Amino acid sequence: MASQQELQVQQKRELENKEESTVPTRVFLPNADIHETPDAMKVVLEMPGVDKDHLDIKVEEGLLRVEGHVDFAKYQGLVPLYTEYNIGNYARSFRLSNEIDQDKIAAELSDGVLTIELPKAEKVKLRTIKIK
Repeated sequence: MASQQELQVQQKRELENKEESTVPTRVFLPNADIHETPDAMKVVLEMPGVDKDHLDIKVEEGLLRVEGHVDFAKYQGLVPLYTEYNIGNYARSFRLSNEIDQDKIAAELSDGVLTIELPKAEKVKLRTIKIK
């Protein structure tokens, strides 16, 4: 039988060194997990409250930049009884190596969790060499 363990609330980290904005909002650094498979790297980001229509993913000069914007209209007039996370926009960026095929990057958003697949370039995939 699994032991019961109290869940620890993880504090959101606010993004530092952000550009100036014309709209006063908080920007958070989404929690991320990175997994590697033989064919790709997968980045999983938690972005609760972000819809796919309010998500921007760009690659420029080897920098993968992810920005998620929360529709604050959904929260107008709500008086929370209990909350575990602050509401705000999200931003995070990752420097890509030349091992990533930047033309084949794909992303999927489901239930506030963004998964970005970064396929490895053909030249860096592991291959077996036959011996003659």
